[in-house]
Amino acid sequence: MDNLPLHRSILAVDMERSTSPLRTNPIKGELRGHVYRMLGQAMAHAGIGPRQCDPFEDRGDGVLALIQPDDGVPKTYLLSRLIPELARQLVDYNLSLPPDEWPRRGLRLRAVVHAGEIHRDPYGYFGEALDVACRLLDARPLKKCLENVPAPLVLVVSEEIYQTIVKHGYDGISPETYQPDVRVKVAGRRRQGWIHVPTEALRLAAEDPHFTTLPNRNPSAA
Repeated sequence: MDNLPLHRSILAVDMERSTSPLRTNPIKGELRGHVYRMLGQAMAHAGIGPRQCDPFEDRGDGVLALIQPDDGVPKTYLLSRLIPELARQLVDYNLSLPPDEWPRRGLRLRAVVHAGEIHRDPYGYFGEALDVACRLLDARPLKKCLENVPAPLVLVVSEEIYQTIVKHGYDGISPETYQPDVRVKVAGRRRQGWIHVPTEALRLAAEDPHFTTLPNRNPSAA
């Protein structure tokens, strides 16, 4: 196979506090199963099926999904359909847990959406666009944002996604809810990231009287 660039929309998620001492290997396996299930359902909600998506790549405590170009699945759907649905599922899951199980089994995610040229070889996917997405996903300001909000998901989008999708305010996307709070350096260039907290998930989570005991606020989960 010629190692030529392939354009993909890039979506990756990562679990908060996956290395907590309260999270035994069986619990980690359980949470991984929930992440894959919720992500698959959220993608289906956005009209993304196996025909539009490359096989998921496992990240241990997260998942990488690469969505192929398809006129029936515009990039807007990632932000207006997929991310809100994933956040809603996380809210429902967390609220279904007994409070004493939240530190061990509560599930909160960071997510990134980017787009660019990727490469694929027998070992997996690689390329600068993936480097940018992973660096944004691991950025400290994004982690701090998740620590400080009751919503179980926070999103960062790249400058490319912000300038071509978000700022135009397509249906279901509110540019004023995206803040330019992330800066990373990849391949010698400064890259901007825009943080978004899904509004409906924030409202639902904040309405629960027990949200202050979610895992990110429980000292035993540190």
